[in-house]
Amino acid sequence: MSDFIEFLEEVFSDFGPITTRRMFGAHGIYLDGLMFGLLAQGRLYLKTDAINQPEFEAVNAQPFTFEQRGKVVKLSYWSAPEFILDDRVQAAAWAHSAFAAAMRKQEAKERHAAPPWRQK
Repeated sequence: MSDFIEFLEEVFSDFGPITTRRMFGAHGIYLDGLMFGLLAQGRLYLKTDAINQPEFEAVNAQPFTFEQRGKVVKLSYWSAPEFILDDRVQAAAWAHSAFAAAMRKQEAKERHAAPPWRQK
């Protein structure tokens, strides 16, 4: 797994200095402390939301799923297209899209967490 993580550091080098953290048998992929990717089940997944999910659907990507208590759980991470692993420019573009989705999610959490008089 560490070889693939090192490879991803190269793949995303045009995007920025990524870091990874082990989590539940997988690895979270971060930029500036914000998780935008997931390495799980031997596959790279990137963060999606309503804005960028159509990009993933257009390349027949699949959502990350796992089974919990007999139910299938689908996360907002979709498989990255294989071609980005061979093209740093494409990898950076897809990573930017995923990072933007992660930023939108983070901003929404912060808005809901702050009392109305503290919201911007």
